[in-house]
Amino acid sequence: MQGKIAIVSGGGSGIGRAIALAFAVEGAQVAICGRDRKKLDATAAQIGQSCLTVVSDVSIAKQVELAVRLTVERFGRLTTIVNNAGVLLAGTAESLNDDQWEHTFNVNVRGPWLMSRAALPHLRAAGGGSIINVGSVLSLTGARNRVAYTATKAAVLGLTRAMALDHASEHIRVNCICPGMVETEMIAPFNADEAARKQRLAMHPVGRFGQPEDIAGLAVFLASDQSVWTTGAAFPVDGGYTAF
Repeated sequence: MQGKIAIVSGGGSGIGRAIALAFAVEGAQVAICGRDRKKLDATAAQIGQSCLTVVSDVSIAKQVELAVRLTVERFGRLTTIVNNAGVLLAGTAESLNDDQWEHTFNVNVRGPWLMSRAALPHLRAAGGGSIINVGSVLSLTGARNRVAYTATKAAVLGLTRAMALDHASEHIRVNCICPGMVETEMIAPFNADEAARKQRLAMHPVGRFGQPEDIAGLAVFLASDQSVWTTGAAFPVDGGYTAF
């Protein structure tokens, strides 16, 4: 990834952090954005001088545009974005309230759209690039008590495919990584009950939940020139979850 310049949303923890670290190891310069300054700074300290941190909320257009502008000012151009920031609020169609529904869509769907919209002119100016959306296995299937999250992650896959068609002629590739259950802060509350944890673990044939690093290698591939003929695709990385 020498010469690649990437923005990773939600880059202070979990999957985003692992992707940012992997990009840096492979030679990219990386901007990480998120709402928690302490987490961003901790990740940046591991990466070093090739990392820029920007405190921003992906659901707010002006903050997203600022993150993109600061990245281009710091590194000179932009070749890659990873739309990773997300939220998971459990609930059914009846139990979720208006604010919970809207917040989930604002972060999980509006966020990737805003980041992509802000970045596209710069990817075009760079002669092409890669947009990597982080969806979920629930982009491809359903789950009980996850109605808003499932709806948003299905929308992320639809966004991926539509954008891939819109921008293929500009050498801008758009792909979607669909992780299974990965051990991050997001899912920790849902695994607090040991019986529930065992039930979810049994849904992964390889016998374990994923680690953030299990996702990062695919992101490196999709950001690199090794994947120049890959666009509009969904990649489950799920320990066999979707094989059932």
